[in-house]
Amino acid sequence: MSAFTEAELEYLTEGRLGRLATVGADGTPHVVPVGLSYDRELDAIDVRGRALEGTKKYRDVERTGRAAIVIDDLASTEPWRPRGVEIRGRAEAIGGPRPVIRIHPDGIVSWGIESDELCARHLRAARLPDSVVG
Repeated sequence: MSAFTEAELEYLTEGRLGRLATVGADGTPHVVPVGLSYDRELDAIDVRGRALEGTKKYRDVERTGRAAIVIDDLASTEPWRPRGVEIRGRAEAIGGPRPVIRIHPDGIVSWGIESDELCARHLRAARLPDSVVG
């Protein structure tokens, strides 16, 4: 069972640009635009990039094991219809030939996905499969 709703999954699999947030060693927030994909098998968000292992975001995730990402866009400008998903959770910095930052959701907030109502938010704790807990 996925931590995401069907509507969120549909939105995430459209291949989006997102903004990854991490925290530096001195406590300073760090936010960067990233490409992402949804890993259906692991029910996680994968962030890849050029020379990823040498980046601040990778080092931050290695050190803290936490990250957040926002994927959003405008469904329409007339009328104004923002939509998006914020995912916060446990994160892994996985090295190798294809390094990746993998985010396992602990909390998910979405807006404009489940409803066309402006500012309707869908907030919940993620449902974690037993294989992820622990």
